[in-house]
Amino acid sequence: MTQDIETAEDIEVLVDVFYSKVMQSNSLEPFFKDLNWDAHLPRMKKFWRFILLDEAGYTENVTRKHLHMSLSKELFTDWLILFHKTVDELYSGPRASLAKTRATLIGLGIQSKMNLLED
Repeated sequence: MTQDIETAEDIEVLVDVFYSKVMQSNSLEPFFKDLNWDAHLPRMKKFWRFILLDEAGYTENVTRKHLHMSLSKELFTDWLILFHKTVDELYSGPRASLAKTRATLIGLGIQSKMNLLED
């Protein structure tokens, strides 16, 4: 059995492994290929430390950051499946479960604001 997400180093591993998988994904890679990784990865690590370890200092609006993008419900699903799979491969426990729950809720919130949940 794997350990739970407990430290900033655990978050770093999760984010690094996840985004390396994103860049290997046929559906997701096109949306990330031109990203400034030197800026994005530290921001994502800070975000997940805020969410999972209660570290202060993250103040960006995640939803607002995504509203301008041309995303689909299918891309959100692909992202979420890959995120859940990565968490499950690396960690298990309450914080690992929280990571998956928060990712799901954040994704649903963004999709709702983009009107992607309507039938």
